[in-house]
Amino acid sequence: MTAVDVNRRAVLLANENAAALGLADRFAAMTPEEVPADATFDEIWSNPPIRIGKAALHDLLLTWLPRLTPEGRATMVVGKNLGADSLQRWLGEQGYPTARLASAKGFRVLETRRAGSDG
Repeated sequence: MTAVDVNRRAVLLANENAAALGLADRFAAMTPEEVPADATFDEIWSNPPIRIGKAALHDLLLTWLPRLTPEGRATMVVGKNLGADSLQRWLGEQGYPTARLASAKGFRVLETRRAGSDG
């Protein structure tokens, strides 16, 4: 498992916790810059930082979603009032079919797959 965070302190603490739990051989936290360029992912789980602005959010998603394996999926929790529905449409327009898995208490759970995947 790879955890990614822009906060270096969060990365340090996550790695320390993994080591204390004996999970360091299966878990690594790192900053985005530390993720190998050729790394791919079967699953991406995120509460994307919507408040960074639409352009920055779109850049972020278009950086990470192409790293999904052909059968991979991204599961995201997004506030309805923060544009979850428009984000769902935009992802589809970018070639990432996105379905709403659940909706509760003002949040949407979205599942994004690569175009053409059978998932």
